[in-house]
Amino acid sequence: MVESIRLRRLRWRLRGAWQWPTFAVATALGAVLVARLPFQGTGGDAVGAILLVAFINLLAVAVVAPFLGLALRRRRQDLPFIIARDYAGTALLVAIFAALLLGGIVHRSARLGQEADRTAVFLAVHDYVLREAPAFAAGLGTLDSRQLEDERYRACVYRSGERHPICFFVNTDQSPAGLVRDTERLPNRS
Repeated sequence: MVESIRLRRLRWRLRGAWQWPTFAVATALGAVLVARLPFQGTGGDAVGAILLVAFINLLAVAVVAPFLGLALRRRRQDLPFIIARDYAGTALLVAIFAALLLGGIVHRSARLGQEADRTAVFLAVHDYVLREAPAFAAGLGTLDSRQLEDERYRACVYRSGERHPICFFVNTDQSPAGLVRDTERLPNRS
């Protein structure tokens, strides 16, 4: 009799012990996903992605999974509460990973558009500086651009030994990007 209870308990443990392995895998893969295919912005560093995904996953497992486990147990009364909570936590982790993946795919075109805008800003400023202000050509590697509004940027190029940069307003909604020189030589960082 004791053997049958132990075997039954072992069977439940093996069937319901997927939450924490799923947590580890979903956190690692989710962090890679957030860093490489972000759902917002341009991506981040690995440590920030791990912290974000681990926090979201832990919040789901610790706060939401017990309530979903109770709801699952009401439907399937043969499940012990711990197993129902484990099933709910595992399902939540998979759903969070799927949401991160879907968000990254949806946001990908916007991120690629931002990267194309930054490239257009650099090319417009690069061409102007080489043509009209070659004294600032060495500072093209320190190009400082800031987005003012959608498809509107302010870009500044610094010259060594000089405090004030040469700055431009760049419009990327046309091809090639429109460029107007800013009369104020205040840096973007101020």
